[in-house]
Amino acid sequence: MTHLLYIEASPMQAASTSSAVAAAWLDSWREAHPEGTVDSINVWDIALPPFDADMIAAKFAVLRAQNATPPQQALWARAVALSQRFNAADRYLFSLPMWNFGIPYQLKHFIDVVTLPGQNWSWSRQAGYQALLSGKSATLVYSSAGAYPLQPEEDDSDFQKPYMRRWLRFLDIAVDAEINAAPTLAPPETLSLVKAEARERARALAAAKCDLLTWGF
Repeated sequence: MTHLLYIEASPMQAASTSSAVAAAWLDSWREAHPEGTVDSINVWDIALPPFDADMIAAKFAVLRAQNATPPQQALWARAVALSQRFNAADRYLFSLPMWNFGIPYQLKHFIDVVTLPGQNWSWSRQAGYQALLSGKSATLVYSSAGAYPLQPEEDDSDFQKPYMRRWLRFLDIAVDAEINAAPTLAPPETLSLVKAEARERARALAAAKCDLLTWGF
């Protein structure tokens, strides 16, 4: 039985292009995997602990086996709980719009909270960095006002797609598919076609039960 975690990065939800395309993927995936389970997180609706000076102090007090105070232990436990919820998935679906050439800041906050040493990566002087989430995969649904393409014709102004790929690679989560719904800053007829094509491709991908496919336009 496959456990899927859907992470939604737009606060617009139903009005969001990336969310609408991801919803089509998710509906098709559920039909193709009736035995699967789905956990959903909208990063705007979840209480994320601040990754501030207190959290950093708690992190090092715990990891360096120092005398972590009860408040520090409680703060770190909140981050660990979110990280373990993230780690529990077998597959991931992300939907994210491009904001100022990158990812929404609330998604970055979520990534900073859940990416924890000892939970999904480790480090030692002998081995260096080691990923702990091997064998998992992710589908990424992007939207952007401009027509920023997928690989290999990438734009050097695009920090959305390379960032997500690099972070997932750090955890050894394979990106098995990408869907690019763009440009959204287009005449209504063009935008309607962009959305329809992206939703159709999302449905086909989710139903295909195959890996290492990339869709875009």
